[in-house]
Order: sequence, then structure tokens, then C-alpha cells
Amino acid sequence: MAVVIDIELCKGCGICSKECPNKAILIKDKKAFIQDSCTGCGICTRVCLFNAAAKISEIREGAVKCTSCPVQCEVLEGYTGACQRYRNDGGQLIRNRKLVTDVTPGGPLITAVGAGTAYPCCRPAPYIVQDTIDGVEMVTVVTEAPLSYSGIKVKIDTNLFVGEEGTKVKRNGKVIGMVDTEEYGSKMLSIGGANLLTGKDGFIVARTIVEIANGERVTLNVENNTLELQVGYPPIINGVEDTKMRVGCGSATIGMFAAKLKEVVDEAIILDHHVVGLLSEHMAGESVGMSWSGVIPNARRSTRGRYFGEHGQGWGGTNIENPKDAIRSVDMSRAKQGMKVLVTETTGRMAALFEVLIDGSVIEIPMTHEVKMAVDAIRDTCENARVSALYVGGTGGSARAGVAVNPLKVTQAVHNGEALLTIGGAEVFVLPGGGINFMVDVEKVVSKAFTWVPTPATVAPVEYTMPLEKYEEIGGHIQAIKKLSQIVSQTDSSS
Repeated sequence: MAVVIDIELCKGCGICSKECPNKAILIKDKKAFIQDSCTGCGICTRVCLFNAAAKISEIREGAVKCTSCPVQCEVLEGYTGACQRYRNDGGQLIRNRKLVTDVTPGGPLITAVGAGTAYPCCRPAPYIVQDTIDGVEMVTVVTEAPLSYSGIKVKIDTNLFVGEEGTKVKRNGKVIGMVDTEEYGSKMLSIGGANLLTGKDGFIVARTIVEIANGERVTLNVENNTLELQVGYPPIINGVEDTKMRVGCGSATIGMFAAKLKEVVDEAIILDHHVVGLLSEHMAGESVGMSWSGVIPNARRSTRGRYFGEHGQGWGGTNIENPKDAIRSVDMSRAKQGMKVLVTETTGRMAALFEVLIDGSVIEIPMTHEVKMAVDAIRDTCENARVSALYVGGTGGSARAGVAVNPLKVTQAVHNGEALLTIGGAEVFVLPGGGINFMVDVEKVVSKAFTWVPTPATVAPVEYTMPLEKYEEIGGHIQAIKKLSQIVSQTDSSS
């Protein structure tokens, strides 16, 4: 079907142009105009606020209809479908990426990257290949599977405050996910999932998942915080690039460095948005011969030498921006005039040294070489901050039908370890319980392996590898098997 714009209804807002995967809509004189690269995917008809875009039952001359997913793009000569995978070359739709056959030993025989999709799912997968490995006949079944049940978990190594758990994550003002749990030295985002993909903003959700998984830089917003994220690179939060991941919480940092700190100061407060550590009161301080100094940190007491910090944009991800404020008070019945108090945080990048006066107040004094060396020891133990991501998906539905006629047996083979599931050649973690739900490190997958279709859903390269005997047992599509050497030869000759 072709798409037409009702010029009278069009307001030229540009939403259709921004969402179009083929950049097929030109905004001119505050009106939208359809270009030849339009495939009739229908995104514009679903996002237009004024009902100005509509499909008509008329296929354009020279267009070829794609049947690789339910969208059924109609692609003109020289152009690609909305998923960017298929190109009209001389009136035939061809996969515009070479099948990736380079694999790691012990993995699949080939990857699914470049394989294409056989739709509907009752048809055999695009490639079912066989080869002998260490004397055993093995089979790998591959397909690029559109997965509505998919998303991405983004791990951000940072002490900087991102947002409370459950806070909405947005892109261009649209909700695409939420802040998940905080892990040790990292913040987690959960992007996508079936409910968001099938919601009114599913297109931008799908695009975001794929761009993150493919290693592209994206800009997201969590309340008033702006996150610039790219897998493999340090996160940029509110314009600040975070370079170090904390060595541990404030308590753990005290535990690791108590002996070194005791040599250079009388007290140390290690600021952290979860647990603030107080050296002299901490059990680690006691173990190196210290007793409570009388210094009281500006935090909520938890247990001995451990205090709860408050989230903020200050030191250690707390709300303390002036290090002097880390010291709530000094009990001079325990403290002594001239005591040296170090205030630092769990990456050792910021530090200040204070001296206790006779009235219990403190003044900042220059850092000594010895104190600086102790702080540097904390900093040098920290890992570099970076962004990582796990693509998550479910192949427990129709994505199994192209493997075998009995989908339950496919699931059982995967869970029993009789069939190896990989994504783009990379090993996955299969979650326990029913169905096939998996997680995969996107940095281990073939480069630029993911795409999306305007159903909307993400498209993942899925491979199942098992002995030929097991494949026959689960009702595999034996008639569709081809020798690996034949597939590799065909791939090489088409390059």
C-alpha cells in the first residue's frame, strides 16, 4: 500500500519525518511530502496527530512487496525496506548484508547475521546447515527473528545520581523504560519490553534498543538528568564524563584501606551515596588499633562505622557538595585539638583535609604528600567507568517453529543443554523456568547485528546448534538441511 498526505490536514509538525525509518518524508513549507524511499510501512499513519497520513490500496509501479514480517513493505528499485535489511535489486528483494559465517569454535556453525527471516514462522528457518565437528554430525538453525518480547539492560558505571528505582527513562520526551536497581558501583536501566514496544511510542522504543545494542550513542533523560550513553565508553551525565567506577561503598573502602589511612590521618570519612564509612568507629579501624575519634559524619547512622548517605550531585553521589559539610560535629570529650580528618569519596578523585580546633570546629588545611598518596591508592584501585548492555529477549513463541515442528521440544532441548542457543554467535544466559528467555552481552555479538521492524519489534540473530540426532528427534526440518561447505561457498561467491 502507498501512503498519501492530506495537505489540508497536515500541520507540518514533523513527527512523521522524525519517526520514518527511511527518511522518506520531507517537510517543506510546513507540509509533509512523501518521497520515493517510502515503503508504506505505516509508521507515519500511526504517529500523525492530525490524521493527515493515510494508506491507500495501491501498490506503486515497480515496487516489490516484502514478506519477511507482517509489515509487508513495498520497496521501489534501489531502495530498502523499513527494517533496512532488504533491498530491491532489479525487481528482487535481496538481503543487503552478507551472511556472517566466521564463528568461534564451540559455537554455532554459522551466525544468523545476514540470514534474513522466513515468514510466517511455520516455514523452515532461512538456513539449516550441517557439518561434522569432532566426529559428531552437528546442525545449526539460524534466523533473524522479530521479537516483540525484547529489551535491553544498560549498566552504567557511575557514582553520579541518575534517578530513583522506577523513575521513567525518556527519549525525546517519550517513555522508553525505567531506572532499575543499583548494582555495586553501577546504575541499571531497563529499556523496552513488550508493553512499551506495543505502546503508542513503540517505534522510538525499538529504535533505542537497537541503537544501544549496535553500539551507537544515544541521549536519554531521567527527570532532570541527561545521560549520554554508548556501550564501551564512559557515561556522560549532565555533561560530565564519569571516568572511574567506585572501588566499593564507603564502608568497603574503609575495610580495604584502614591500615594505610591510619598511618596518615586521625580520622577519615569516605562519602558514598549508599554507605558512608567512618574510619575510627569502623571495625576495620578497630582492627588496626583505632578507637572512635569523636567525629560525627553528616549521614544517617546504620551500624558501627557505617552511615547511610543521601543521593545527590555532590561528592560520592551524595548531596554533600562542600566537603566540610561531611563533618556534622566533633565531640571534644573524645576528640583532640589538632586532629587531622580526611574527607574523600570512593573513587579517590576528590579529597580535602581538615584540622580540629579547640572549640570542636574544623578548618581546611593543605593536603600533605602522605595523605595524597593514600587517596591516590584508593583512586588507583578503581576500574575505568564504562557503559555495558545486555540484550534480553524471548524466543519461546513462534520463533521456534522454523526450527522444528514441535516447539516444546525445542525449548526442552535448550533448557536441558542438548541444544546451544546463541545470538549473533555469542553465548547467552538462558533464564530458568518456562519458555526461552535469554540475556546476551551485546559486545560479544557480531557488530551491528540488530535491527527493528515497524510492528514494532526488534530483530535479533538467533542460532540453535545441536547434534543431528537430537535435531531429528525433536522433529527438525530435515529436508531443509544444507551442507556448511555449500553455504560458505555460496556466501564467498556472492561477496
